[in-house]
Parts: sequence; structure tokens; C-alpha cells
Amino acid sequence: MPAGFVALGLGSFGIGLTEFVIAGLLPEVSRGLGLSESAAGWLISGYALSVAIGAILLTAATTRFHRKAVLVGLVTLFALGNLLSAAAPTYAVALLGRVVAALCHGSFFGIGSLVARRMVPPERASRAVAVMFAGLTIANVLGALVGEHWGWRATFWAITGIGLLAVAAIVVWVPSWAGTVDDAHRKVGLRPQLRGFRSWQVWLTLAATALGYGGMFGAFSYIAYTFTEVTGFSSADIAWLLVVYGSGLVIGNLAGGRAADRNRDRTLIVSLAGLAATLTAFRMLAEGQVASVVLVFLTGVFGFAGVPGMPTRVTDAAGGAPLAASANVSASNIGNALGAWLGGLAISAGLGYTAPLYVGAAIVALGLAVMVVTALSGRSASHLSAGPDQTAGHTWTTGGSRQSASGVRTQAYVNDTRLPPVGRGSMV
Repeated sequence: MPAGFVALGLGSFGIGLTEFVIAGLLPEVSRGLGLSESAAGWLISGYALSVAIGAILLTAATTRFHRKAVLVGLVTLFALGNLLSAAAPTYAVALLGRVVAALCHGSFFGIGSLVARRMVPPERASRAVAVMFAGLTIANVLGALVGEHWGWRATFWAITGIGLLAVAAIVVWVPSWAGTVDDAHRKVGLRPQLRGFRSWQVWLTLAATALGYGGMFGAFSYIAYTFTEVTGFSSADIAWLLVVYGSGLVIGNLAGGRAADRNRDRTLIVSLAGLAATLTAFRMLAEGQVASVVLVFLTGVFGFAGVPGMPTRVTDAAGGAPLAASANVSASNIGNALGAWLGGLAISAGLGYTAPLYVGAAIVALGLAVMVVTALSGRSASHLSAGPDQTAGHTWTTGGSRQSASGVRTQAYVNDTRLPPVGRGSMV
């Protein structure tokens, strides 16, 4: 594996710790800061909303800058936010730290995914994204153990250190050529990127992303309460249960990346269908400890099997614009915030700690319906094929070569941005 992927993976590892480990630590943070369950939930929802906003604003503001330099700045901001959370004397400061750390999240994964794709051939685009996201999934395995043995403050101190290591790794190991912004893209600025959002395929894919993530996080945000209050596990068991969930994320992410490079739309549909079925079964069998362990693992597998394919699909549909890659992260975190909020409402309404599982299953089922419509409409309009990086009617560039609609590379080319023609599948 090239060292550049290790550097990107280290950054995603730190960000993954920040995003996911808080769910397992939520009861401890709630007790430590004297918060109610719903108030503590805002450490998740507030983070997700900040990601959604920061992904668009920071990507738009940095679109003309060298992408490697942008990644360094983003991870530095991320470390600063976690430093605030680690030392926070009050809930307000802890929440501020979460918001600051979240600002870099979306842009890092959006811009980082484009850098990762440039380091591999086009037919391995989804796998490249999966390798980058592998750090995020591994974070769930190790992060749970850190939180259990050292406490929530120690977890944020550790994440701060990881962020600083990631900054150094990106500076040293990510090749400058992979982060180069071509002259044409630097001149056109933001407005031409927005033209990519004329395509209904972009908006439908973003909707499927938001609903898929939202359903998973609607359940996952309160999974610690489900395990302790319904299944009968002790608080000490939460760490290894999150390791099981994180192991599922790792397997689902890597398997989904390989599958998406063969047939992207089919992989996305199968992953959403599997997630909806798993969450439904989880709600029905939540009182059984063995069943809960198996189902939380499958939640991780199906929940992340679609992750590598979604950003490549929306980026291809939008003509390779960096803003589209970051918009995909924004959509996922809007879904996260919505899912966590709806899950909290279900608990507050007295429906019990298994209610978020049904809420999550319903949201994912809606996302599955949107994805099926997206795939069928894309095929009928010949806008996107089922395979990756194939857009009908024009050529595009990615990973250092140019491809035609038939998927055949025609010449060496280094520009990885493109603007799709307005035509079938367009909103205007």
C-alpha cells in the first residue's frame, strides 16, 4: 500500500474516533457533565450538523488551493477541536470542541477521496476510497477500548495526538502531484462546479446517502442504552460490543469497495436492503444477547458496504467536482443528525430503547426505495451505468487517464475534473 494511503487512513482514523466513539461514551459523558440523555445526544447531532455545513463552506472556500495543503489545514483544525473537547470544563465548551472538529470532517473526506482516486487506475476508484475510509472503520475497534479503559477525556486527548500525527504523515507521505489542482479548474472557480448539481442523479444519490446513513445512526446513536437497558449487558460490555460493530464496519467497507468496482448500483441496493432487514430483526430480537451480538456485527457490515460506492457515484454524476464529493459527506451527516434526533424523540415519547432500531429501519427502507429509483432512472437515461466511472455521452478523467463512455482509456491525462453536458437526466 502506498504511504500516501497510510497518511490519509491515519487522518480518517482520527476522524472516525471523533465521530463514532462518542456513542459508546455517551452515558459516561452525560454523567460527567451532568446532562440529560437528549442533551448529551447533541454531542452527536451537533457534530453531524457542523460536518454538513463545514463540508460545503470549506470545500467551496478552498477549491482553488492545492489539495494537499488543504488537507493539512483541515486536520490541524480537527486536532484543535478535539483539544477543546478533551479539556472542556463545561458542556458548552465540549460542544464547541465537537463543532470545531466537525468543520474539517466533510471536506477532508471529500477532498481526500479525490486525492486517493488520483493515486490508482480508474477501475479501482471505489477500492481507493474504501482504503482511505478503512481508518475510519478501524477507529471503531480501537476507540471503544480506549474509551472503556481511559475514560472519555482520555479518548479526546488521544484523538488530538492522532490528529497531529496525521498532519505530519500527510506532509511527508502524500505526493504533491496527487493534490494538484489543474489550471482549468483553478480558473473556473465555484460556479462551474455547481452546474454538476443540475443532474437529478446527483440529488437522488445524495438523498439515498442521507437516508442510508440516517437510518444506521438513528439506531447506533443510542445503541449503548439498548444493550444495557434491553439486552441486559453491563456497561463494561459496551467496549467489546463496539469492537464487534467496528469489525463489521471494516469488513463491510472493504468488501463493498471491491463489489462497487464490479457493479456499483447493485452493491448499493444490496447494502441498503441488508441494513433495513438487519435493523428490523435487531428490534425483534434485542432481548437476546447472542442474537444482538450477531446483528450489531451485521449492522456494521451492511451499514458500511455502501460507503465506498456512494461518493464515487455522486462525484461521477456531478462531473468530478470536489464540491460534489464534500456534498456527499454533508448529506450523510444531515442523515446522521436526523436519525439521532428521531431516535431520541422515539425514546422521549416512551417507546423504549429499542424504538431507534425501528426508526432506523424505516429510514433505511426509504433510502432503499430512493436508490432503486435512482439506479433505474440512471439506466433508462443512460446517464450513469451500473459500473463505476462510466458516464454516457462524453469522456471524463480520473486517476491520471481519460476514459470514454465505453470505459476504454484513450490517452494519458491528468485533469480529474469535468463538467457534464446538460441533457437527459438534467434538472434544467
